[in-house]
Amino acid sequence: QAQLVESGGGSVQAGGSLRLSCAVSGFIGDIYCMAWFRQAPGKEREGVAGVDGDGRTSYADSVKGRFTISQDNAKTTLYLQMISLQPEDTALYYCARRPRTLGDCLQQQYTYNYWGQGTQVTVSS
Repeated sequence: QAQLVESGGGSVQAGGSLRLSCAVSGFIGDIYCMAWFRQAPGKEREGVAGVDGDGRTSYADSVKGRFTISQDNAKTTLYLQMISLQPEDTALYYCARRPRTLGDCLQQQYTYNYWGQGTQVTVSS
């Protein structure tokens, strides 16, 4: 059974750091995109960072230079290292997967067919 399970969220002060993890299980194939999305109250869900099976990454402009997406060598865990966190980064963060690349992994959000349950990140000023 394919499954994505996020962890690592929490509450930090502005300028702090967090590392989110997403445990990946039950998937096969090396052609895929995995990505982190976030949704703040009253806002649409937005793509934050993505990576494909070949290791190509993409980032939202708002997080470039502060967030880093990565996978472990076995590709069983997806990470999102976040530094210099700001109150506007407060959101519920989800990891997601789709079985194709379609170019930039942050585009065509509707094609992601597996989602985790989300982990809350709260940044206070």
